[in-house]
Amino acid sequence: MAVFSSQGQAFNQTRQAFLATALAVADTHWTRLRGLLGVPSSDFRNGSGLWIVPCHGVHTLGMGFPIDVVYLNDAMTVIHIQDDLRPWRFAPVRTQASSVLELPCRTAAETRTAVGDKIQITLEKKLEKKKDGGISQA
Repeated sequence: MAVFSSQGQAFNQTRQAFLATALAVADTHWTRLRGLLGVPSSDFRNGSGLWIVPCHGVHTLGMGFPIDVVYLNDAMTVIHIQDDLRPWRFAPVRTQASSVLELPCRTAAETRTAVGDKIQITLEKKLEKKKDGGISQA
């Protein structure tokens, strides 16, 4: 994706299906505010995803393509799915949600993801360059 680099994967343990193999994370004020704004649909295809943490609801104002929205609680259990959220719309706010997965449209249906499914998020370890030229894992 143009805005964020892939940082991990989202896997539906219940259905044994990947929701995103190129998962970006929006976990700061600015990355959550930006979300998928400015990302062309060609950069957000099958296998892509954005995990927004923390999050109770999203909107698609300014976006040019529909998305699926999967709401997760603290236990990483699906508590609500908003299929095919069209551009310039608001998804419902779910106060019991602690995070949200934004996925390409039809991903939830194609993977048969349903309320109650357990999702596993795996993030890559960040590699940082040290001043001495070496690399350390954060």
